[in-house]
Amino acid sequence: MSKALTKTDFHFPGLKSVYHGKVRDVYNINDEKLIMVATDRISAFDVVLPEGIPYKGQMLNQIAAKFLDATADICPNWKLATPDPMVTVGVLCQGFPVEMIVRGYLCGSAWRAYKSGVREICGVRLPDNMRENEKFPHPIITPTTKAEMGMHDEDISKEEILARGLATPEEYEILERYTLALFERGTQIAAERGLILVDTKYEFGKHNGQIYLMDEIHTPDSSRYFYSEGYQERFEKELPQKQLSKEFVREWLMANGFQGKEGQQVPEMTPEIVNSISDRYIELFEHITGEPFVKADTDHLAERIEKNVMDYLME
Repeated sequence: MSKALTKTDFHFPGLKSVYHGKVRDVYNINDEKLIMVATDRISAFDVVLPEGIPYKGQMLNQIAAKFLDATADICPNWKLATPDPMVTVGVLCQGFPVEMIVRGYLCGSAWRAYKSGVREICGVRLPDNMRENEKFPHPIITPTTKAEMGMHDEDISKEEILARGLATPEEYEILERYTLALFERGTQIAAERGLILVDTKYEFGKHNGQIYLMDEIHTPDSSRYFYSEGYQERFEKELPQKQLSKEFVREWLMANGFQGKEGQQVPEMTPEIVNSISDRYIELFEHITGEPFVKADTDHLAERIEKNVMDYLME
């Protein structure tokens, strides 16, 4: 059986600090570079699940790298190199403490709020009489705060971001412009693959006074995709859309009584469940990139990553 990488403990030269996120481990090298290792951990409802998913880290890292390259003409981004299938090395940025979430369609948490009568999200007024999975007249930006570990992200408006000094008016204008341009590019690329980019999130930071796009983009962990074929018919019949996202993991958890609430137990993740999730991620990768997924050797994952990163750092 393929192995999954769920923990890392590297000691790279120049190491200043390590941040272990929900799914990625980030190594700070001399306050200049970040080595981001996409592990095979998987999270849902802000909880890291007990089993890793083979190849998940490789898939997310390679999708993100591909889209960072495909959008580098829109705005500068943090990526310098991908020395290993599960690793991206990039410049260290001072991150804005907000995530720029952009939505092209009314679904997910926005739909749940709308259905309950809410007509304004993050200061954005929503049209009346919309239906689930309906396309907005124009994409909307609904930012959230970037929460500490174990905390939930919270919706925040542009006005609150400015009032709290999380970004200057000039900075926010750039963040907004980049967000909409990136979403438009992602939408175009998705359309070529027979997909609809429904919503996604972007993170930005500053490096040498300039705003950079950071982290992953347009992956199934940070984005929701619908299949174009059948979208209109399903929408008109008020049927669930066929999705390419991590939603299937959340649905499996909910069907087994888990939504991340206190006192709830994560259902048993049998080898069959783990393998089926891995297979679904491979399907996601191939649809999103339009390329076959090539499995990297998983026999000695940590050793492979360490060697590849060390070789890069010594160049």
